[in-house]
Amino acid sequence: MNDNTNTNGNLFLGLDSSTQGVKGTLIDAEFGVVLEDAVNFDSDLPEFETEGGVHRHADGLTITSPPIMWVAAIDILFEKLKAAGCPFSSVVAVSGSGQQHGSVWLKSSAVDALAGLDSGLALRDQLADVFSVADSPIWMDASTQSQCDEREAALGGPQAVADLTGSRAYVRFTGNQIAKIYQKDPEAYGQTDRVALVSSFVAALLAGKYAPIDTSDGSGMNLMDIRTREWSPEALACTAPELAAKLGPIAPGHKTVGKIHSYFTEKYGFSPECTVIAFSGDNPNSLAGLRLQSAGDVAISLGTSDTMFGYLLDPKPSGVEGHIFANPVDPEAYMVMLCHMNGSLARERVRDSAAGGSWDAFGEAIANTPAGNDGRVGIFFFEPEISPPTANTGTFFFDRNGDSIDNLTPESEARAVVESQFMSMRSHGCGIGLEPSNILATGGASANAAILKVMSDVFGVPVYTGEQTASASLGAAYRAMHGWTCRVKGQFVPFAEVMSGAPSFSKAVDPDPAAHEVYSSMLPRFSELEQRVAG
Repeated sequence: MNDNTNTNGNLFLGLDSSTQGVKGTLIDAEFGVVLEDAVNFDSDLPEFETEGGVHRHADGLTITSPPIMWVAAIDILFEKLKAAGCPFSSVVAVSGSGQQHGSVWLKSSAVDALAGLDSGLALRDQLADVFSVADSPIWMDASTQSQCDEREAALGGPQAVADLTGSRAYVRFTGNQIAKIYQKDPEAYGQTDRVALVSSFVAALLAGKYAPIDTSDGSGMNLMDIRTREWSPEALACTAPELAAKLGPIAPGHKTVGKIHSYFTEKYGFSPECTVIAFSGDNPNSLAGLRLQSAGDVAISLGTSDTMFGYLLDPKPSGVEGHIFANPVDPEAYMVMLCHMNGSLARERVRDSAAGGSWDAFGEAIANTPAGNDGRVGIFFFEPEISPPTANTGTFFFDRNGDSIDNLTPESEARAVVESQFMSMRSHGCGIGLEPSNILATGGASANAAILKVMSDVFGVPVYTGEQTASASLGAAYRAMHGWTCRVKGQFVPFAEVMSGAPSFSKAVDPDPAAHEVYSSMLPRFSELEQRVAG
């Protein structure tokens, strides 16, 4: 086999199946982005009647998505890429990203259906009947608090669960969703042959066979021993019976799943030698896309939810704050992550109400108000929050004395939503040892200069950005290149070595020392107000 990993003409495809759609990013061996395209679930697949890619149930806590919609979106994406002239025959490896914590429940018939995919038929028509659960619980679902309580009771409390799995029991984590389905719908559980994650399911589509869950995405399930990187017998035992067999194997993210299925070679022109590399979660892929490789490297992803994550060698799990995951590109390292549920959707709601739906007006409102908002604070929990964990929802406003007030002016409210998000990140990040020396910003809102200015001032460090704001699909393409290189070399090759020629990041903004001092002085009061709201 050719050992030259920089052969001219080799292309690497990264896929990202997010909450709202599916995106593809194609890069060449010199890290240049050749082509990108995307599918939006709401607009491109309106027959599924999703809002923001999801179905919200009457209890206000249960949030699901139909997995057959994700299947249909893959065909649409590839058709779009094909129409744009994508040179599929030059793609030597594909990897991907899936929204973390979402699960896909497959009947035993899925094995034959995946293996026997017919390129003359649509994927959705061939796989419509393979799901034992028609609507999959996803990361936004908050309906499993009783199962979380049971897990923590069985394993010795929140800190014990965190020490074992990297996180305390969280309502959105897949293990607790599995426990709920086993308890509430044992017939569906009994019909299930494989419980996949969104990431491993999309990998299975491409390979035509079950794919392993990778260790980084598997960290977000409350089921994996964070140190051995294997399923924990104790965690499985308090979840559901015969679960190890239903989950299948777990593997490092650089491992090869197999060759791409003939469905994709015949229909789209992929080479039969194209390799499928294990898929991972969206947050681990963002870490790969931003190439976090040493202590002090921190990224903030501004997406549907906001996430703050960094590279870590010595894990110190907390039963109160954040998550420790296996590192997606370094089998000896870890990544630490904080997730804030009320991210871009919260900013968009305030933009609509306070700035007439205009991002330009939203930015002007921030520019026209002082750092610290003259002491006024707004806390925006439109959805039950993850950091801090709370089921309390609503908008909460306070004056400079900490007294509750009914509202803020539109300009103050625009600044307040951004300040509160980054103040919360700073407060909770300190609790698990995240002390950034620089920040890499990604996600859709990372293109907004006013938002990045507040981020830099709150943390007091420079903020950098890359040319690509979609770090998850780019990270998946990088991981395709990394996994393919490891396979070609016949051994693990450090991710940093493979990425040595990748483009550098650009400094977007430096902090204002005076503004940073304002936020540092406000931080204790903000934390107290947030704790008061969270209860």
